[in-house]
Amino acid sequence: MKEAVAALFEATIYQERIPVLQAVTFRIEPSEFVYLVGKTGSGKSSLLKVLYGDLPLTEGSGYVVGYDLRRLRRRDVPYLRRRLGIVFQDFELLTDRTVEDNLQFVLKATGWKDKRQRQQRIAEVLEMVGLGGKGFKLPHQLSAGEQQRVVIARALLNRPELILADEPTGNLDPETSEEIIRLLLDICRSSHTAVLLATHDYLVLKKFPSRLLRCVDGRVVSGQIEELVS
Repeated sequence: MKEAVAALFEATIYQERIPVLQAVTFRIEPSEFVYLVGKTGSGKSSLLKVLYGDLPLTEGSGYVVGYDLRRLRRRDVPYLRRRLGIVFQDFELLTDRTVEDNLQFVLKATGWKDKRQRQQRIAEVLEMVGLGGKGFKLPHQLSAGEQQRVVIARALLNRPELILADEPTGNLDPETSEEIIRLLLDICRSSHTAVLLATHDYLVLKKFPSRLLRCVDGRVVSGQIEELVS
């Protein structure tokens, strides 16, 4: 069996010293697409924050892309995140810089020294998300769906083993939401990148079914999409 890209065992997830999830146990395999669902305040975002090192794991055990979360030091977090792609609901793009300059900023910050290699990688990820030829535009010149595609392109720059997406369609209309989910599914299949996607859009779940984890009553349990949309 291949090593999981992410796994928690009997973990307790705290938010401001308050346990929000207990006895959390699951694995995410390489190239796997998994939904994370639950009501607002059920712990989805806190769980993702533990996986990308924004909240400490103090009870139980956990591993993400080879990092032991119980032993994760503050100085290790940037290196962990280089092996992850993180996509938020809010785009968090640099509004005064072009799409290409936004991506250049990330590559320079993560150690890409060669200008030609940076330009080549930017061209590759923009093609992957359907924005080839739009690197010269400023964020405000793009639609909301296109801005989210830029965010996904940014997440792909360092060839992550796992993408963590926290409500990536929360600010999008239904048609654009479907386009973004389809894009993430395509990336998962073509790039063999695992995806953990937190969402409350159950219609999208029904249209693009996949494995499901539910945050409910302080636990994370496997669930069926039919339980949510029936």
